Amino acid sequence: MNRRIDSIDLLRGIVMVIMMLDHTRDFVHNALQFDATDLSRTNVALFFTRWITHFCAPVFVFLAGTGAYLQLARGKSKPELSRFLVTRGLWLIFLELTVVKLGIFFNPDIRFFGFLQVIWVIGVSMIVLAALIYLPKSVIAALGLLMIALHNLLDSIRVAGWNGPGTPAPPLTEKLWILLHQAFFAFPVLGDNTPVIVVIYPLIPWVGLMAVGYVFGALYQLDAQRRKRLLLIIGGVVVALFIVIRAVNIYGDPSHWSQQKNFVFTVLSFLNTTKYPPSLLFLLMTLGPAILALALFEVKENGGGIRRFFVTFGRVPLFFYLLQWYTAHSISILLHFAFGKPVSWLWRSPVNFVQAPPEIGFNLVVVYVAWIAGVLLLYPLCKWFAGVKQRRRDWWLSYL
Repeated sequence: MNRRIDSIDLLRGIVMVIMMLDHTRDFVHNALQFDATDLSRTNVALFFTRWITHFCAPVFVFLAGTGAYLQLARGKSKPELSRFLVTRGLWLIFLELTVVKLGIFFNPDIRFFGFLQVIWVIGVSMIVLAALIYLPKSVIAALGLLMIALHNLLDSIRVAGWNGPGTPAPPLTEKLWILLHQAFFAFPVLGDNTPVIVVIYPLIPWVGLMAVGYVFGALYQLDAQRRKRLLLIIGGVVVALFIVIRAVNIYGDPSHWSQQKNFVFTVLSFLNTTKYPPSLLFLLMTLGPAILALALFEVKENGGGIRRFFVTFGRVPLFFYLLQWYTAHSISILLHFAFGKPVSWLWRSPVNFVQAPPEIGFNLVVVYVAWIAGVLLLYPLCKWFAGVKQRRRDWWLSYL
């Protein structure tokens, strides 16, 4: 196996483009005013604008594991793959705390160490996977599936965390627990008056998801017909599990669904699963359709222009990911400036957080126009870089 898997690049490209919608909404809409999935305040269009982006992180992490297995299938030895996973994992963590942080805030305040988001969690998961690949695939799969299935048993374990500047830093044990399984908590990296870090993506169950994605890669050593049949079966079973477990409404997510003011909002409640950290039901809800999509994307020919458009982004996911932060952020600044809206909040320091003024932001139509414009702006750059990666084999290209 010496070629890239077109269907994987296609799915990855689609979710990357959808991810930019989420970040464009963060900057262009009044996303800081309330949560788009808050059923007491949202509307159907806003809810689904946010909900569709839930597919991005799970697919991104899962396929990162699959990509690691495909490197092994292309001839890389396990020691070579292990070294690559460690070095690339460390590189991703560095990017999260530098390039990504600057793209989000346009403010290099050294008092803020950074957000720990999806790139950090992929980096750490790669480092863990570097050790796991020496185990039998059945053991790796079992460890990953158990982490995904059982981690919601830990939901009741909560630590107090940190109460902000001027208060003592939490003990090491609390910091470790936040890093493992408690999202949206901040704490000083070392002690009082040291840079602050915010954990958005704790490691559990993302590490397990990448491990399962790695084993999933073995399907791509089967013939296409058998693989497609298995993808349909696996994807269908995962979707069915989501529907059944969610309907029972006992386990799998810290937030249960409930009857709402009408049928549509009751459906929204059913779909409104927990992302931080991703619950069992959140992962079933997103990965099932994604695996079905991989089956549908199984075609021999390269496909039409739309397919090639998304495949281009899927072949340079990290390159696109880094650029889209700066693009979405810059578009928002231009829009706010052009329409006389407050702009300074768009380069605020998160350490000296000031509530964004209520008059910021634009409606969803503007968000979608800005998103499409941003994607089209980035396409020529991504097409160029995908060509560079295809023509050349420089070692550093595998790190972007």
